[in-house]
Amino acid sequence: MPELPEVEALAAYLRERAVGRRVERVDVSAISALKTFDPPLSATRGLTITGAGRHGKFLDIELGDLHLVIHLARAGWLHYRDALPDTLLKPGSGPIALRVRLDDGSGFDLTEAGTRKKLSAYLVTDVNQVPGIARLGPDALGLDLAGLTELLRPLNSQIKGVLRDQQVLSGIGNAYSDEILHVARLSPYARADRLTPEQLESLHSAIQQVLTEALERSVGQKAATLKSEKRAGLRVHGRTGQPCPVCGDTVREVSFADSSLQYCPTCQTGGKPLADRRLSKLLR
Repeated sequence: MPELPEVEALAAYLRERAVGRRVERVDVSAISALKTFDPPLSATRGLTITGAGRHGKFLDIELGDLHLVIHLARAGWLHYRDALPDTLLKPGSGPIALRVRLDDGSGFDLTEAGTRKKLSAYLVTDVNQVPGIARLGPDALGLDLAGLTELLRPLNSQIKGVLRDQQVLSGIGNAYSDEILHVARLSPYARADRLTPEQLESLHSAIQQVLTEALERSVGQKAATLKSEKRAGLRVHGRTGQPCPVCGDTVREVSFADSSLQYCPTCQTGGKPLADRRLSKLLR
């Protein structure tokens, strides 16, 4: 899933490549991806792209007074092409959900792999009309230590889930939450409201470090290379069975119904493997 660094990098790429170009038309192949109807997509025709930004993991393409807001979900992506094909999109066929064609023949496709279609597109006059944006917590890179401490103090929940909850803290997903907890040397199952001041300081430092490093690797990359750049920079996420780059212990995994987490026992859990919740109680 694209997270804060990748969405910011996509916004930066669009600011460099697409800002100043006029929209020739927007075509939709996956009707389910379009979540709004007023204003209609035809209202974008002839409008100039004036900016691109990010709200949490939402990509915001500015068209004067309108905003085309995209949430790429787990399997969505943006593919920019210098020359889009002339063929019209066929509704419901292939991975392309939406295509934006610009006045110089370039443009971009929003695609989604797999059968679980969650990519969402909204055309709105105010970004807060997008329900997911209206509910966002503070940006993960915008909190100081005191703000993070105040945010976590009342939360009787595991820190892994808290970091991923966009209504608590926006921008962090499954991959970077694993990375942050590894750098902070915290168990994914540690309780947010029981973190010591020292652990809170380590967590805040890890959030800043991991996301800033990822931004530095990502911004300036083309959309086509962002996924591989993300994978190359990960320490534990997606690296089950490989040695931890810090201590050499084997990276372990806990699987859930629709996701998994990776961690290093030596760095994060005192050398003890975490129990799978489906089989036994969680190790805290």
